[in-house]
Amino acid sequence: MTHSAPRRALLGLLAVAMVCVPFYGAWRYDEFQRAVAAQEAPPGPGRAAAAGAGGPASGRRTEGTAPVVLAYHDIGRDSRSRYTVTPEAFDAHLAALAAAGYRTLSSEEFTAYLRGGPAPGPRSVFLTFDDGAHGLWVHADRILARYRMRAAAFLITRAVGSHRPYYLSWKEIGRMARSGRWDFENHTHDLHRREAVDAAGRTSSALASRLWLPGEERRETAEEYRLRIEADLDRSIGDITRRGLPRPRLFAYPFSETNGHVSALATNRMLRAALAERFVAALTNSSGRPLPAGRRAAAAGEVQRVEVTAGTGVRELLAGVRRWTSVSPADCPAPLTQVRSWRRDGRWRAPGLGVFTGAGPYPGPTGYAAASYLPTGTADWTGYGVDFRVSGLRESENSAGVIVRHGSLDPLEVSLSFSYVRLREHRGGRWHEIGRRTLTDASAHRVRITVEDGRTLVAVDGRTQIRQAARATGGDATGGIAVSVRNGDPDGGWPRFTSLTVRPSAGAGADGARRG
Repeated sequence: MTHSAPRRALLGLLAVAMVCVPFYGAWRYDEFQRAVAAQEAPPGPGRAAAAGAGGPASGRRTEGTAPVVLAYHDIGRDSRSRYTVTPEAFDAHLAALAAAGYRTLSSEEFTAYLRGGPAPGPRSVFLTFDDGAHGLWVHADRILARYRMRAAAFLITRAVGSHRPYYLSWKEIGRMARSGRWDFENHTHDLHRREAVDAAGRTSSALASRLWLPGEERRETAEEYRLRIEADLDRSIGDITRRGLPRPRLFAYPFSETNGHVSALATNRMLRAALAERFVAALTNSSGRPLPAGRRAAAAGEVQRVEVTAGTGVRELLAGVRRWTSVSPADCPAPLTQVRSWRRDGRWRAPGLGVFTGAGPYPGPTGYAAASYLPTGTADWTGYGVDFRVSGLRESENSAGVIVRHGSLDPLEVSLSFSYVRLREHRGGRWHEIGRRTLTDASAHRVRITVEDGRTLVAVDGRTQIRQAARATGGDATGGIAVSVRNGDPDGGWPRFTSLTVRPSAGAGADGARRG
């Protein structure tokens, strides 16, 4: 009798277990189903299966071409958001890239390039997705698999697993990582939001701005701001590495807001310092100057991406990739013949280049016009030369100029008039004259400019020579060309470029960069 009570208790526990285990298993299965959603098959048959993701590209390839970075957000259906691309459109995008011979990069390949490694290939793209939305697992993953491509997702780690089914779960992220198709990078822990920055309630990025503290009726101090953003960045890095994922080496600005306004320069410096301590580079979709992946972007610690939205068609996507693809000076011997390769600057935006070549139309009897040549494709130019001839010059009433190292931290303008040539450099937001030489009075002059890493040589009419040392070097001094014309006499005429050619200088490689 003494053993009957324990025996009855044990039998009772077994009975309870037999009843509960099926219910527990069903509960766990339901939880797993909620954490790992079913994937949707890619839409329709593969459109570029024969091409292959890494197949040879047709047409001429330029050695040393930098990768182009594409910025997506979400892939899904029935969304009103301009940032959600349909599965069919995403499939068409990848099919077009594959057919054109593009391959996609891993984060490791991309960061190795930014750190000074060789260009990964003549046709390569780095696919990025901001926020970590659920559509990456449900739709994008299978489409990536179809074309044997890969991508990087930038996670808001506090949002992972929340607001289901909008955001990815950690279980889905784990499966995506194990597929070998995905890398996971940083998009803050909890700073992807806008908060009040003053008593009036004006809002800005919680990452890029010092916030208003309503209880104390003041803004954060610089030190409070620094501690807050550093704590968030460290928390987000820890959230990722604790799940067994590689430490993120890239960061994407929330809303692409970097707060580079002059009134917030101290805040901006602190933010950039915090990011530089933790990441190889920060990614943005907007910048004050072109920052395609390359030497200039690496020096700035910031890379600009080509944003892809719901309205981006295949033709527009490929045009954007071509526009952001680096070219060498050897590929561009006669820029004025490439009308579509110029971007008009300033208020005068009439089509064509007639305002520069003498064909018109003009802004008016007097005025100014300027244009830059392939500002993204030439961002890493150095070790090149520009030869041009200007005619139609009249006393001091009009002038024409060429800017070299355009878009760099040290652009230089060579401006010609009837009787003199002058050099101007851009600093503090304004152009400053730094040199002037008298010329033999003439309505036409010839100029040869040679740009090297560290100096610029200017020769006019084969005689006048000016040597100008660069204030910046390396990636801070790279850049292409821009042209301008000005007329100040309503009774006079506009000057015109009768020729403009570009050449690689001695010792420059295929991308225009000096080797050795």
